[in-house]
Amino acid sequence: MTRTVGILALQGNVREHEAVLTALGSHVVRVRRPTELDEIDGLVIPGGESSTIDKLSRTFGVREPLIEKIRAGFPVFGTCAGLILLADRIVDGIDGQQTFGGLDVTVRRNAFGRQADSFETELEVSELGDPPVRAAFIRAPVIEEVGSAARALATLPGGRVVAAEQGNLLGASFHPEQTGETRLHERFLALMA
Repeated sequence: MTRTVGILALQGNVREHEAVLTALGSHVVRVRRPTELDEIDGLVIPGGESSTIDKLSRTFGVREPLIEKIRAGFPVFGTCAGLILLADRIVDGIDGQQTFGGLDVTVRRNAFGRQADSFETELEVSELGDPPVRAAFIRAPVIEEVGSAARALATLPGGRVVAAEQGNLLGASFHPEQTGETRLHERFLALMA
């Protein structure tokens, strides 16, 4: 059975995620309104600007219904800004910035510096097997603390956590949709099975 995957389409890497999910056989819906949340089996929150997505989610009335769905166990995959928005706690957010929460982690925004400091690297992710995951870090956050309800999924050499999961929630600091990597999307789709 084909699952319908939503992508929160308020700002960010919507097309890139849409291309990966479509290639994996999913029916994809761009979500901008609360009623569209009822039409999907899971949601991707793309990279972009977390404070802008936060503000627009309130403007379009998506914030509260999405928080309720997350609390009820709805599958959500957040990359970069999406990870920030899934985190229960945020460091270096702008004044008034809020998250949707659900993932028991503390995330620091822009932990790797400016756009010019962006980089790609290979990550060993034991749950995904070989080959290593090719990860693009673009003004990326880092997970500074993993709470007892969540677990680290990927770390950089030196131990900085860059992906975590908890129940039906999956978050990554990096952009797998930019490097041709599909295994994290596949892991997310498995949450909807």
